[in-house]
Amino acid sequence: MLDMIEFRSSNSTKDNMRIISGRLRGKKLSPFTGIDIRPTPDKVRGAIFSILFSRLGSFDGLRVLDLFAGTGAMSLEALSRGSSSALLVDNGTAAAKTISANIALCNVSDQAILKHGDVLKSLQLLRVDEPFDLIFLDPPYNKELAEKTICLISQARLLSPSGVVCAETDKKETMPETQGTLHRIETRIYGSTAVHFYCHAGEPMQ
Repeated sequence: MLDMIEFRSSNSTKDNMRIISGRLRGKKLSPFTGIDIRPTPDKVRGAIFSILFSRLGSFDGLRVLDLFAGTGAMSLEALSRGSSSALLVDNGTAAAKTISANIALCNVSDQAILKHGDVLKSLQLLRVDEPFDLIFLDPPYNKELAEKTICLISQARLLSPSGVVCAETDKKETMPETQGTLHRIETRIYGSTAVHFYCHAGEPMQ
C-alpha cells in the first residue's frame, strides 16, 4: 500500500551546501551556478536520508548510483555515512565541473567516479559486476525522465534485491506505482518536490 505524506517545505536553496552527517559532516561543497543545477535542499536531503536509514539500517558498504547528479551532494552524503562507492552521471557541463570540485573537496576520488554524459544513453550501455544498493535520480522536471529512468533501471537489473531507488520529481508529475520489477512504496512531498521510493516488489518499507 502506498504511503504518501506531505510536508510543508520551501524549495529555495542557497548556493552554499554542506554535508549533513557522517565522517564529512560540515564539509562545505562548491558553490554552484546556473539554472540547470537544482540541488536538493539540506533539510530535504536530511529527511530523505532519515527515511533511507529506516529502510536500510546502515549505509556501510553500499554501492551508490547517482543519476542527474547535479552537485553530487546526494551520493557524497551517502559516502560520508559509510557507502563504499558512488557512480555519478550528469550531462550538464556546469554540473560536471561542480561534481568534480566536490569530489576533490571531500577527498573521495578513490570512491567516486563521474561519468559526464546523457543519463538514459549511459544506462543503456552500463554494465556492472554487482547491482547498486542505492540509486538516486533527480532529472529535469515535467519531461517524463524519471519514469523512463526507472524503467531502464528495472530492465538493466541495476538495483540489488534489497536496494532502494529514490526519485525526485515535481509533485504534479504522475509516477507509476509499478515499473517492471520495481514497486513504489512511499512518496513524500516537500514544497513543490515529490520524493518517490521504489523497491523490488515484495520488499515493503520497514
